Amino acid sequence: MKTTSPKSKILLLPLGAWEQHGPHLPLDTDTIIIDSVVTHALRDTQVDEDAFAIAPTIAISASDEHVGFPGTLSTGTEPLVQSVVAICRSASWSLGVCIVNGHGGNADALARISSALTYEKIRHSIWSLPSYDGSDMHAGHTETSVMLHVAPGTVQTDRIERGTIGDASALVAQMRATGVAGVSANGVLGDPTTATSEHGIAVMNLYSASLIAHLATLSNDWLSDSQ
Repeated sequence: MKTTSPKSKILLLPLGAWEQHGPHLPLDTDTIIIDSVVTHALRDTQVDEDAFAIAPTIAISASDEHVGFPGTLSTGTEPLVQSVVAICRSASWSLGVCIVNGHGGNADALARISSALTYEKIRHSIWSLPSYDGSDMHAGHTETSVMLHVAPGTVQTDRIERGTIGDASALVAQMRATGVAGVSANGVLGDPTTATSEHGIAVMNLYSASLIAHLATLSNDWLSDSQ
């Protein structure tokens, strides 16, 4: 009788974005960063790299808050939910799906994705880039520093300019009503003029360590269940 070999792979599904990042960073900043984090984490993790399969990064996601800025593309929330759920559903060959999120604007979609996958009993986990004391929101000190580290050739340093700075929760509330354009004329939330590649290294190490710990937990839990 033919038997089916046990499932042995955890699928990593990275989510990036294609949206304005001020006058100095490329449209695919979120995609570049999340791809770098995944590469960095799998290179340095103590878990078996062969235990993971990496899906192509979804490079256009929910960026409706950036409407009006040239170059921005967005799926909107509902199409992203439907697409990611369908992808996870199709990955029935895997032990489960770890969604690796690099775009804060996907938060609403991720909540609905998790609810749908839980309802369908599809094993999943969601990891997003962690924040830290002193980080800013968009195209500011944090993202510009990381880009100066991982993709310095894409940063137009002669076009860096300070953006809107303020309480993050208040800015998010205003953006939900007016979009980024109602908060920042240049699309920057933070101060990229202070960015350095050295800080980018520290932030990348923080991101990678967080993802490594998450993948180690999944490996211990999901791989042990399959044995």
